[in-house]
Amino acid sequence: MTKTYDIAIIGGGINGCGIAREAAARGFSVVLAEQNDLASGTSSASTKLIHGGLRYLEHYEFRLVREALQEREVLLAIAPHIIWPLRFVLPHSSDLRPAWLLRTGLFLYDHLGGRKLLPKTKTLDLKHDVTGKPLKPGFSRGFEYSDCWVDDARLVTLNARDAAERGASIRTRTKVTGLARDQHWTIDLLDQVTGKIKSIQARIVVNAAGPWIDDVLNMQADHDDVHNVRLVQGSHIVVKKKFEHDRAYIFQNGDGRIVFAIPYEDDFTLIGTTDSDYRADPANAKISQEETRYLCAAVSDYFSQPVHEEDVVWSYSGVRPLYDDGATKAQEATRDYVLKSDDTNGLSLVNIFGGKITTYRRLALSAMELIETRIGKRGAALPAGTPLPGGDFAVGGLGGLVARHHAAYPFLEEAHMHRLTRLYGTQVTALLGRAAKKEDLGQHFGADLYEAEVRYLMKREWARHAEDILWRRTKLGLRIAQPDKETLEKFMMQATEETV
Repeated sequence: MTKTYDIAIIGGGINGCGIAREAAARGFSVVLAEQNDLASGTSSASTKLIHGGLRYLEHYEFRLVREALQEREVLLAIAPHIIWPLRFVLPHSSDLRPAWLLRTGLFLYDHLGGRKLLPKTKTLDLKHDVTGKPLKPGFSRGFEYSDCWVDDARLVTLNARDAAERGASIRTRTKVTGLARDQHWTIDLLDQVTGKIKSIQARIVVNAAGPWIDDVLNMQADHDDVHNVRLVQGSHIVVKKKFEHDRAYIFQNGDGRIVFAIPYEDDFTLIGTTDSDYRADPANAKISQEETRYLCAAVSDYFSQPVHEEDVVWSYSGVRPLYDDGATKAQEATRDYVLKSDDTNGLSLVNIFGGKITTYRRLALSAMELIETRIGKRGAALPAGTPLPGGDFAVGGLGGLVARHHAAYPFLEEAHMHRLTRLYGTQVTALLGRAAKKEDLGQHFGADLYEAEVRYLMKREWARHAEDILWRRTKLGLRIAQPDKETLEKFMMQATEETV
């Protein structure tokens, strides 16, 4: 018998998983299908920021900035293990935006969103402040303001896990191969692990396929060659640490764009992003040599020690599925989300365009409003302050939580426990269990990755391949050698075969 769900969601990025969490919390039966791994597309290719979008003020997107600034502190409170405050330094360049304009923008940024947890903007003397030391001598004045850093891929996974704990069926490596309307929606699902195809039914479908949103639309018999999204590629590079302090930089460029330089995984600096239209298969997005040169040149205009192409230790690229609003330049296309409902024969397909990681929760609320007008209401909305898994501790309490975990598991190095707590929060005890010595953690895969963590991620967080763990659940791919990566992949393949 074909199972019928209230809501079927296509796409396991931040929008799809955020909607799944909210819908499941309200009592709807939910299934989510993701063709690859969770956050394997756009949602893991961000600049890793929970921010209002300072530069969006120049495009008069005040509602988007206000909403994002309000959400910034909500998200910080519900996931303080994977989100934390970060101060940004904006050096003033006399031949670019004038100082009065920067001050005005930062004043609005401080006050638009009702900032409570984060400190306000201040002016810096870069000749004497530690943040001026890595910069060229010509930069004497700057501004420092607040935003937040986020582990973007973990944010997606934790939303999926919370949705699953509330009853949602999360199916990764499951590709939608058919979509048809009749009495209900009929969705054909291909399990890409077993090769089996299974059909399910749903009362409503949410198309949160990101860059593949038009592909889903074109899957229907009554649609042909639909084009709704503007694909914009954003690329980032990672280099060895460029500065010793814990603040980030936002640099203005002569072309009107901005580039960030952000402390990354303790020993590295993340630099990005680019903005250019993209017309190929989103699955094949890779940084170009032109983009690498652009990012190196942009930060080298500011750093006294330039960044060269050979300094890049890792890079990544993603495609943003922005709603095509006709903007002339890619960087001017709106980052706001747009929801469009295709209502035919009494069945609705809710299409999710654009959006930012920062506003994913608001997007989910808007999507649920639309969904409930089509299929009715169930339970109440999820309270805004409901923590994500592992996030049930106070903002600013990470250090204390690390200390408590270290006292419970003293055989682990402090840096190892800090990494685990930063990723899993209060769930560290579920991961480590009754381990009393390092040997209890099982096989070692390089760096500080052990079998206990691998099995936890496979069982609790849908990890199936080494790449899922090394680049999305963690960033240990930066530290683990290729032979160890191959050993990890073999181990996971064997473990998967044992459970299929």
